[in-house]
Formats: sequence, C-alpha cells, structure tokens
Amino acid sequence: MNLWTRSGERTLLILLAPLVILFLLFLTIPVASLFLRITHGAFIASLANPVVIDALLLSLGTAVVSTGIVILMGTPLSYLNARTSYRGKEIVDTLTDLPIVMPPAVAGIALLMAFGRRGVIGEYLNAFGIQIAFTTFAVILAQVFVASPFYIRQARASFEAVDRTYEEAARTLGAGWLRVFFRVTVPVAWAGLVSGAILTFARALGEFGATIMFAGNFQGRTQTMPLAIYTTMQGDLNDAISLAIILVVISFAVILMVKYITRRPI
Repeated sequence: MNLWTRSGERTLLILLAPLVILFLLFLTIPVASLFLRITHGAFIASLANPVVIDALLLSLGTAVVSTGIVILMGTPLSYLNARTSYRGKEIVDTLTDLPIVMPPAVAGIALLMAFGRRGVIGEYLNAFGIQIAFTTFAVILAQVFVASPFYIRQARASFEAVDRTYEEAARTLGAGWLRVFFRVTVPVAWAGLVSGAILTFARALGEFGATIMFAGNFQGRTQTMPLAIYTTMQGDLNDAISLAIILVVISFAVILMVKYITRRPI
C-alpha cells in the first residue's frame, strides 16, 4: 500500500510540477524585472529626489498611525464578536468585512460624501472650520477604512482560538476581567494579533484608490508612495521603479515578519 502511495505521489508531483513552475515564474519575473530595469546608480539618485523622500516619509508615518488606530478600535470589536452573541452580529461582521470587497474608488467617494466639505458629517465640521478631505488626516482615514478588516478578521480568529479554560482558571484565582484579558487572553492570541497588525500596516502602505479620491495627490501632504508611482511614471520612470522596489522590499519583509512571529513560541 505504501509503495502505491509513494508511486502516486511521484506521479502527481511530475504532473503538477510544470504548472507550479509556470505559476512561480509568473509571480517572480515581474518582480525581478523591477530590479533588472534600473541600475544601482539610478536607484540611489532617485532616493535623493524630494518627491520620493516626501512620499516615503508620508507613507510610513500615516501607515503607522493608521495601524495604531485600527488596533485601538478594532481589538475591542474583535474580542466582542469572538466571545459574545448579540442581535445584528452578522450585520456587524459583514460591515467590517465590506472594505475588503469594496472597490477602492467606491471607498474613496464614500469617504468624500461623508467627510467632504458638503458631506453628511463634513458640512457640520466645516461650520467649525474643520476640513478633513484633501488633508493628511484624510490619508489616514482612507488607510484605516480599507486596511481595518485585515486586523479585525485576524484578531477575531485569534480570540476565538483561545481556550477559555485558561481564562476561567485565572478568574477562579481572583483575577479581574481586565487582568485576565491582558495577562491571559492577549498573550495566547499574541501571534495572530501581531501578524494582523503587520498585514494592516502593509495594506495601509499600499493604499491607492481611496486615497487619491478622498485625499488627493499633493506632494508632501497626501502623496503617498503608490500615488507618487502613478505621478512619476508620467515623467521619470526611474523614480517610479525606485518607489516600486521600496514597496516590494517592504512587502517581502512584512511577509517574513508574519511567518517568523507566527512560528515563534509564546
């Protein structure tokens, strides 16, 4: 039986190998082409371009802030949906997942209709001299809107995976709810929470559609790296490739971090 199983596995491997190799080439060649298309000197020269520097700093700064907001607001919601049942829970889950399937342009115009100068909420803020659209804060709101599901879904799954026996044991020893949450629940779910936060950061860093619709494309204020790539492609291709390479490197590093954290023992 084992011989037949091994023979079948070898046959399956031989049959599938060409498809696997073809697909890996399809994924690898475009990425490798970025590095082959630009020289080391041109890459270094592009890094001195104010457009590249401003976009890099703005993207990193807003992505960090956006991720922090998502963690602060998404953790209680994830825990609530993981541990309790209430009327309308499915609707709440659907709403939190909606940005994943919503086209970015739709997300951008929705934010504009809500927080623009004549938006549902924006017109009241505008009366007090508060403007959100086409500002750096608009970039953060766009990133939070499109990236939050990546953390909320992961956090919810991580909390659901925590064995309640540990929490109940801590409560029997006199620990309060908050102490149990921070000393038992969060440490057990830590790997999933961190990986969700990292993926959220990466998604915020690469946001384009909602940002350009809601925040615009102003250098130093709302022009993130994806928007700078779009702009510089019309002028200096080397700058666009350099920004693309930076995003690829960051994305690769993010994936490695997630794999390392999820495999690391608690």
